[in-house]
Amino acid sequence: MSDDLLALVVDDSDDQADLLRRYLERAGCRVVVASTAEQALLLLDEVRPDIAVIDLVLPGISGQELAGRLRDTHPECLLVISSVLDSSRYPEADAVLPKPFTGAQLASIVEQAAGRG
Repeated sequence: MSDDLLALVVDDSDDQADLLRRYLERAGCRVVVASTAEQALLLLDEVRPDIAVIDLVLPGISGQELAGRLRDTHPECLLVISSVLDSSRYPEADAVLPKPFTGAQLASIVEQAAGRG
């Protein structure tokens, strides 16, 4: 069902990025990972993700700014915000994944993305 979904993970914590990657792969997604918003923007020139999981606290360009750019350039992408920040500080998104999160929460988001296609 979700085998054809491409997920972009943007998180500067290797542990968090690896956890997200493993959960997404377990849910059947192909995954690309970026540790900065700048890397993610370069990837977005080459790939069209179905799901983007963005941490808000990033070095350089913020996750908030990246989320806005992603909305502008890839409006069909399911935008997921993942952060330790209070959810009142999250930009508008299709889904939120407050840290710490569970694999079940992420699997539910993947099902939501698969249902959009």
